Amino acid sequence: MDMTKIFTFLPVPTTIHFGIKSRFLVAEKAKELGAKRTLIVTDQGVVGAGLLSDVEKCLREAGMEVAVYDRVIPNSSLSIVREGVKLMKDSRAEVVVGVGGGSSLDTAKAVAVMAGNPGDFADYIGMHKFKNPGLPVIALPTTAGTGSEVTIFSVITDDQKQEKTVAGSPHLCPRVALCDPELTLSLPPAVTASTGMDALAHALESFTNQNTQPISDALTLKAIELIGEWLRPAVAKGDNLEARYWMLLGSLMAALGFSSTRLGLAHAFAMPLGSAPCNLAHGVANAVMLPSVMEYNLMANIPKFVQVAKAMGECVEGLSALDAAYQAVEAVKKLSQDIGIPQSLKDLGIKEEWIRSISEEAMKSGNIAVNPRKPTLDDMIEICRKAF
Repeated sequence: MDMTKIFTFLPVPTTIHFGIKSRFLVAEKAKELGAKRTLIVTDQGVVGAGLLSDVEKCLREAGMEVAVYDRVIPNSSLSIVREGVKLMKDSRAEVVVGVGGGSSLDTAKAVAVMAGNPGDFADYIGMHKFKNPGLPVIALPTTAGTGSEVTIFSVITDDQKQEKTVAGSPHLCPRVALCDPELTLSLPPAVTASTGMDALAHALESFTNQNTQPISDALTLKAIELIGEWLRPAVAKGDNLEARYWMLLGSLMAALGFSSTRLGLAHAFAMPLGSAPCNLAHGVANAVMLPSVMEYNLMANIPKFVQVAKAMGECVEGLSALDAAYQAVEAVKKLSQDIGIPQSLKDLGIKEEWIRSISEEAMKSGNIAVNPRKPTLDDMIEICRKAF
């Protein structure tokens, strides 16, 4: 570590309540925020799985008026945010409760922040463009993956351009996160796998990038260890509450870590891969790209990749540092295979002629600057070809 380097760990303005049954704190926390009227932002998957009932019941029994927006879709869009903003204003909501995975939580955050800022959410794409806070958000994650319950980011698709966009601001951070492992028990195996690999990518890219620092390292290395141990059991047996507990904690720790460091090339690629015409699920895109990205980055930070290998349970005794570092790549590949993630972009329907445009779009990501190695466009194309 370079001890002459000044590092910054950003404060998280989110109060985190973690544990089984923590969802039942929702009314208490809404009241503490001074709310009498709430807007729940969620999706039909959450409603269909019965995950909303306890949250809505708690709020209503506490005497609160409750409006529900349940039309969020995967890769939520600007038009959905606009619908949510309209309902927020019509219902005169005083707090927004997000219940769901990354799309629902990102939408809840986007809707809430527009209460204090004029214009359209599209006006604020980029970093630190919101001048004012919006309504407070209480976030209840139902997946162990995005970490949106504690991050400053909201990823929303531009309907017209058919591409993912990102807004980042402390004003997007939820005020309260209620992280209840029981809310993740009904998550299907495929979604458990893809969101879990997203959480692993968060931890691994933060831990190895140029902004890495001791506080984020402590969070992300432990997250790698937890996900490496518990993702397989969570996929294999969804009602394994112990596995769900540790996966949700691993996801949370990874998000707390990367909020101060940003990420790397896998997430740079995930943005165009999640946009038209590719339209891949975010976690799947990260899972497929991660081994090729790791192979490219490995030589720039060999000791960190050795630590990754150890955290994922690989035996590196007797190996050279370089060979031990490569075990990290193999561990990620094996985990991805074991939980049923497709192993190539080709398997996911990506066409070879798209590789250049995907790479060009990925080069625009803010994560490029903090990646362990500074890639050229040719490097990006080669990384993408290896994943193909």
